[in-house]
Amino acid sequence: MHIRSKNGGLILIVLGVLFLLANFGWIPRLGPLFAQWWPLILVIVGAFILMRR
Repeated sequence: MHIRSKNGGLILIVLGVLFLLANFGWIPRLGPLFAQWWPLILVIVGAFILMRR
């Protein structure tokens, strides 16, 4: 298995856990956070991908 596919799966699991915790009320809602900061998240992910190559 490639490291790339492991990282993708791990990211999905972490996101799922964060949304589940938000639904239980254990952490603040993530929707407003993502609505405001999604462009920055895209830039960070893009920079990380470029740095790995």
